[in-house]
Order: sequence, then C-alpha cells, then structure tokens
Amino acid sequence: MSSLFIMRHGEAAPGFPDSKRLLTPQGEREAAMMAQWLAARLAKGELFVPALYASPYARAQQTARMVAEALGCSLSTLDFITPEDDPAKVSDWLLTQPDSAPIMLVSHMPLVGNLTELLVEGRPGQGLGFDTAGIAELEADVWAAGCAQLARYMSPGQLV
Repeated sequence: MSSLFIMRHGEAAPGFPDSKRLLTPQGEREAAMMAQWLAARLAKGELFVPALYASPYARAQQTARMVAEALGCSLSTLDFITPEDDPAKVSDWLLTQPDSAPIMLVSHMPLVGNLTELLVEGRPGQGLGFDTAGIAELEADVWAAGCAQLARYMSPGQLV
C-alpha cells in the first residue's frame, strides 16, 4: 500500500496576482509546525521521506520549502496543481508514479479538497475542507478514483 500526503499551504496574505501571494507570519508558523510534526514522525519511523511536489504559486513554494528542509528531501514543482486545476488530471499523473516512495503534494483549495474527495469517494464534488497547512494522509494500492482511504487528517490547530 502506498501513501499520499496532500497539504494545503499555510495562511496567505491577500494580493494580486494570486500566484504571487506570500504566507503571512501566521502562515509561516503553521507551515513550520506541520513540517516539524512530519519530521518527528519521520524520526520515529512512522513515515518514509516522500517525493515532494508543490504548486508553482509562491505560498505553496514557501510551505513546501519548510517541509523539504525539515524532512531533508528535494522539492519539485508541478504546474498542474494550482487552485483551479482538474483533480482528475492529478489522479492520472499519480497513476504514472512509482509505488515505492510516498508522495506529498503541497497545493491549494479547492484542488486539495476536490482531489481528496475524488481519490476517496470516487467522484468530484464539493471536496473535503482543509485548514491552512492541513495535511490529509491517504493510503491506496492504486491512485484511481475511489480507491484510496483517508488514514489521517492533521491540522496545526490539532497540534497546539
């Protein structure tokens, strides 16, 4: 069984264009808190270092860099995991990935919620609500619609 971590970026400041919005100080704290939580799980042997991918948007890149630093992994950018992208396209991409290592995606609402719903429930819909810097951990034998199970959801508010 493979693992997929779907993370929403930390709280972002308003601004234009949307792709250039940066994390607020609160968003930086949220992302750092979740990165440290993941690092602690890694140190305990509860997870393996994931292949880490982020949206090209500034706030997702900031969040993912904190995770990459905490986990000691590299970061790659995927242009098709921005807020309004099609979750089916992401699901199709996941099907092409090797089964060996867990994958972590750092992206945005509504994509993170819609992708989680597609993989777990098998249909697009309103999507699962994600807190800023929230992480859904999914498990599946194959990353097709309706084939995943939600193993855990964690948000910064649950860690305090």
